Order: sequence, then structure tokens, then C-alpha cells
Amino acid sequence: MGGLRVENLDVFYGMSQALFGLSLEIGSGEVVTLLGRNGMGKTTTVHAVMGIVPVRSGRVTFEGKRLEGLPSYRIARQGLGLVPEGRQTFPNLTVWENLVATAANRSTASDPWTPERIFDIFAELDARRKSMAATLSGGEQQMLAIGRALMTNPRLLILDDATEGLAPLIRGKIWRCLAELKRSGQSILVIDKNRHDLARLADRHYILEKGTVAWTGDSAELRESGSTIDRLLGV
Repeated sequence: MGGLRVENLDVFYGMSQALFGLSLEIGSGEVVTLLGRNGMGKTTTVHAVMGIVPVRSGRVTFEGKRLEGLPSYRIARQGLGLVPEGRQTFPNLTVWENLVATAANRSTASDPWTPERIFDIFAELDARRKSMAATLSGGEQQMLAIGRALMTNPRLLILDDATEGLAPLIRGKIWRCLAELKRSGQSILVIDKNRHDLARLADRHYILEKGTVAWTGDSAELRESGSTIDRLLGV
């Protein structure tokens, strides 16, 4: 399987272990989710893949290239685009400047992303293209964070808390955007709490519990495993 392969990942914060032998795969063109209650290791998994936290043991491979131990900027250059938790747009740059600041055609696409293509899918940003990112609403900032990641033309798009805290109308726009990206063949790893929306979008799902994979299956299995899923995701 091409794409991303994570094998037996162990990650620590100081003396505290956060991931325990975690393994997952994302094939080319697949949409895969990470589900789980807060504190179960979802963001840590993303941070380990992206080189934000060090890997104690295990392997991270993307399109046949080893990633663990590389600095984050080199991992990004391999074609991984991150929409981080909390958006983290550049507050003192305009919408346009945010989009062009890190633009790169890392996937050597014949039709690479441009600001105008981003504005086509997120019309709200078009109207605010000269506005500082700090003045945007939370939903607009999330759209901008997604647009900024797409401007790197990633082979794998990673979204951490894709729609957390957003109004239903904005959530709907983001789900439609991700569905369109899937139809175009974009590989996506997404973290979110809206499992019913994720079941309509994604091919496969991983549920984490205490830093390891507790369940994995496709969307049909996610819908059919009600009591098990409720136990793993319930408060």
C-alpha cells in the first residue's frame, strides 16, 4: 500500500508514554479518520507523523520514504499538508498573504492550487482577501487554514479537529469541500468528533483509546458497531 504507513509507534512526553505501539495506514486517494475521546492520542499521532514530537520507537513511512527523526519542514516537503488544531493562521498577514506565504507545488500537480481556486470553494475568503487573518471569524480562519494547506499541493492532507467549535453552516461547507477533494483523489487524514459526517465521507476509521488503536473498520462497520463505538467514544 502506498501513502502513509505508521508502524508500532511509541511516543513519550518526558517520562509519560502517550502512544503505545500504534499502527495505521492511509492508501493513495483514501480518506481515513482518527476518532477517540479527548486525551487518547489523536493529536499526538499527527504530531509524531509531522515531526512535531519525537518518536521513541517505530516507523513512519510516506510513499516509501522514512519520516521519523526528520525535522517538520523536511516532512512537509515530502508532501504532507497540516491543518493544525486551533487553526494557527498568521494573524498579522492578510488572507491573500496567508495563502501565498507557504505556497509550493509539492505534488508536481499539473493544475496546482492557486488563491483563486481557494476563493472558488470558500467564497467567504474571497470577500475578505485583504483582511488580516486576526479579524476573521473562527469559521473563516478554519477555511483559511485549509486553503493554506492546499496551497502546498499536498499528497496527504491532515486535518486536526476539522470542524471543532464551528457553526453548522460552516461545518457543512467544510464537509462539502472535503468530499470534493476526495472525488479529486486527494488523500486525507481527518480528526473530528462528528462521526456521522465522517462515516459519510471516509473510507476507513481508527478509534484510539489510551494511546493505541482500539478499533478499526470501514464506514459500514462504524455504523453497525453501535454499542462498541458508543463505549469507545462516549464521555
